[in-house]
Amino acid sequence: MTTVTVVPAVRVRRPIPVRRILRMELVKQFSAWRVRVLLLLCWLGPGVLVFAIDQQSTLPSDTPFGRWMHATGWAGPLVVLGVAGSWVLPLVASLAAGDVFAAEDRLGTWRHLLVTVRSHRRIFAAKALAALTVTLLLVAGLALSGTFGGLLAEGSQPLVGLDGHLLTGADAAGGVLLAWLCALAPTLALAAIGLLGSVALGRSPMGLLLPVLAALGMQLAQLLPLPVAVRLALPGYAFTSWNGLFTAPRQPGPLLIGLAVSLAWAALATTLAYRLFLRRDFTNPGQDGAGRRALTLGLLPLAALLALTAVALTAAPGATGPGITQPKLQRSLATAFAHLYRYQQAELRQPPVTEPQLHTTAACDRTEGLGRQEGPGNDWRCTVSWTVPGTTATAQAVYQLDVAPDGHYTADGDGPVQLNGYFLLVIDGAPTPNPLWQFDADVDLLGG
Repeated sequence: MTTVTVVPAVRVRRPIPVRRILRMELVKQFSAWRVRVLLLLCWLGPGVLVFAIDQQSTLPSDTPFGRWMHATGWAGPLVVLGVAGSWVLPLVASLAAGDVFAAEDRLGTWRHLLVTVRSHRRIFAAKALAALTVTLLLVAGLALSGTFGGLLAEGSQPLVGLDGHLLTGADAAGGVLLAWLCALAPTLALAAIGLLGSVALGRSPMGLLLPVLAALGMQLAQLLPLPVAVRLALPGYAFTSWNGLFTAPRQPGPLLIGLAVSLAWAALATTLAYRLFLRRDFTNPGQDGAGRRALTLGLLPLAALLALTAVALTAAPGATGPGITQPKLQRSLATAFAHLYRYQQAELRQPPVTEPQLHTTAACDRTEGLGRQEGPGNDWRCTVSWTVPGTTATAQAVYQLDVAPDGHYTADGDGPVQLNGYFLLVIDGAPTPNPLWQFDADVDLLGG
């Protein structure tokens, strides 16, 4: 008789699916009071702020599109985007991603989490997806809130672009949507830096501050007289390169480079965070992050990416200089003036004119023609000449230009008074903004 021994089946416990871990991570994220407060501010704050500004007589004219907030509701979300790119979006990236791993260190819950999930890779994927979800939700709130606030205050009127041409309401809506989508790329780059800092620095608050500090460093770098290649190699440039969507023709070069650089930073920083997380020793209760060595391993690849990108971009035409030259400024100013002159004539109920009839030209110099006639500065002075409609006479107007290193400039009218000396025009007894008093425009840093 044969004896059969029955071996009890061993129950193999499989790792928990990512979607269940993600659900748990999202509950953790939204349980934090700071995320709740930030969510409320992002979904309500811009709309209330834009609507309130539209009720005031003073406009944020030092921000692109700020002077047009009384003209159309599409200016509101662009003003919000301009301000958010400097401070709000880095803060969003910091709070959404900079603490997602460090929170486990502070609470001492790594061992419980690893025993429950049994997969380092799935834990990292779930935490990264949770940070991405919160980031997207906050950015969407900023965009939608600012848009609804602007449309509620002023409606969908045509928007004046950054070269003076008019965009219809539909075109402006498409431009606003694209601009916010473009701003996602540098935000994701900062969020990935937050993931890296959270993994590498453990419970240290520096992990939470890392995206904000990185954004501040990039902003300071953009203020320096750096070559265009270095400027474009920093992901922070993508926070302003969306301006090229509002010119005709559009300026795709700096915009596409800024997006590619930002996504490359996001991919590299996330990969570094993933590798550091897999190498971490979770059996040592005294382990707090991967330490200085891991931080070095995280920073050096990003620095190498910056150097390689800058070197590669030097092959682009004009990338080794400041990107702002006398001919570029003259062409840009003449184009913007011609567009806005037609707009002003239409407001004044004058017979319509075409731009070829105006024959507009501009002559610009800085420091009274001394020194190199290129680069940013507030000492550019330009004289615009055009043919008076219906005559052969030539008229002239003077503008002072304040040119930023990223190619954006503000032209401030300096005469004649009846053309560009007043902030408002009185038409049929009603005050209307004078489009030629001050206006914003852009120079393509890589254009010829």
